[in-house]
Amino acid sequence: MIKENERVVSRDIPATLVPYGDNITIAEGTKVTITHRLGGNFTVMMDYGMARISGENADAIDEEVPENSNSDNDENPHQGPPDEPAIWDALKKVFDPEIPVNIVDLGLVYSMEVNKSEDEKYIIDVKMTLTAPGCGMGPAIAEDAKYKVSNVPGVADANVEIVWDPPWNQEMISEEGKMELGLI
Repeated sequence: MIKENERVVSRDIPATLVPYGDNITIAEGTKVTITHRLGGNFTVMMDYGMARISGENADAIDEEVPENSNSDNDENPHQGPPDEPAIWDALKKVFDPEIPVNIVDLGLVYSMEVNKSEDEKYIIDVKMTLTAPGCGMGPAIAEDAKYKVSNVPGVADANVEIVWDPPWNQEMISEEGKMELGLI
């Protein structure tokens, strides 16, 4: 009998091994248990460890593929700069697969700037950190942030840089994040 969050992978799918950040392939027929559904991605447990599956492969674990949030199209393109609250909302859809709090409320995003390029396009520059320097998931988290920010209407491109100064500590977690983690 299969439990509610247990799935059998219906095709080979790329994934990222947690917490090491290694790219792996989860083979068709592998039994997984979904532990988190966060920001359109899925964290799963398998016999050989934990992995993050991108939302674009949700169908392989019998989940809905999240819709692309970018509403730009050729008929009705976005005019002017992107909406900064929309960029922050996009960043709030990015999660460390081991922690059920988004990177903004974890205090990992140090800055977000909207810059206009010479060709009148808007580039978003984000500086963020990680909870620990040895986190192998850093590149995957940064790439997820870049993808989500790039899908905000009006954004032509995004750069996400991982920085270590100042060092992250738990005091940087928002009140909402602390409540989610049971710290207050």
